[in-house]
Amino acid sequence: MTLPRPHRVDLIIAFSGLACGLLLWSFGLYTTSGRIFDQRWAPLVPLAVTAAMESVRRVLPQTALTVGTLAIVADQFTNGNLVTVLMFTDLVYAAVVYGSPASARRVPYSTGLVTVAVTIGFLVWWQNAIALLVGVITGMISFLPAVTGSIVRNHREAAEAARLRAEQTALLAEMDRAQAVVAERARMARELHDVVANHLSAIAIHSTAALSLDEPATTRQALTVIRENSVAGLAEMRRLIGLLRDSGGDTGPTAAPTLAALDSLVEQARANARPSGLVLVLDDTRETGAGLPAPVELAAYRIVQESLTNALKHAAPGEVRVALAREERLLAVEVTSPYGERPGPTAPGSGAGLVGMRERTALLDGVFEAGPVTDGEGRRRWRVRAELPVGASDEERQ
Repeated sequence: MTLPRPHRVDLIIAFSGLACGLLLWSFGLYTTSGRIFDQRWAPLVPLAVTAAMESVRRVLPQTALTVGTLAIVADQFTNGNLVTVLMFTDLVYAAVVYGSPASARRVPYSTGLVTVAVTIGFLVWWQNAIALLVGVITGMISFLPAVTGSIVRNHREAAEAARLRAEQTALLAEMDRAQAVVAERARMARELHDVVANHLSAIAIHSTAALSLDEPATTRQALTVIRENSVAGLAEMRRLIGLLRDSGGDTGPTAAPTLAALDSLVEQARANARPSGLVLVLDDTRETGAGLPAPVELAAYRIVQESLTNALKHAAPGEVRVALAREERLLAVEVTSPYGERPGPTAPGSGAGLVGMRERTALLDGVFEAGPVTDGEGRRRWRVRAELPVGASDEERQ
């Protein structure tokens, strides 16, 4: 078993105490006289033992106190050395400060009981006031250092607990900041995808058609659609940049789109999809003027926008139906399109659109479904359906 290495400060205390004790001993300065062991060398033994225990006061506090107690008791049978007493008080203090929690609680009580017992014992034996003085001295060299050590240890533990709490608070704050950054990046990614994908998909399809068909009328129509989508996409990008930029001037970011602009969205998509053989139908059965929370309107608008973009890229010729309905406390958004192989140019997809729609619905605690279904006439169709909780209506809130 390897013994722990003494601390450098403890070694300095031990050598300093031994040197001071030898200096007092060389001048013949003792604490008393006429004891059982009154030889000149006798006080040096407790002094050396106590100094040795001072060197391990930090690494072996309990052992140092036990041996030091035996040394201070032995010192009472010699002429005594003041430095031995002082070093013993430091051993009591160190046992409380550096010892185990159980030892730190036990030492003050033990030294207090010893002080009371010594005072009562000498009162019974001597029956005079000197016994009280002995009790006070006993308390000063045992109980008082123990109490001082307990106070210092409590302050250190309180400071350590405060430091740990501060570190935990900083860690939680950093975790919250990181989560907020991730959530904001995800929101930005959804917005950027929904804003750009619709217009770029139309540009890609019509530019492919213009390159593959050598017809001036078709080319002119395709270029017209490309220009319209380029201008609209640029406007949307400016709006998004306005949202992301720190607004330090008078100009604030443009408001987010709502369902009031759904007619314009469908009309634009209808123009983009006409060359692909797609017919867009809007079926909005909501009550006129029924208010919806802003996050619900934005999510519904983006879901319809992304569904129309996917239909433009992948749907076979046929009817694309956009249906919105208010069902009790839910807003149901459903977009169906023909499912199957489509002729003509197509645009590649990454699958990010479905992920974004699912995330938008999940943020509102809604239900999202996307996949092929069979309608009442036995035709295969691709259906996107989102149920978004909307809470109480305006009338119910009033």
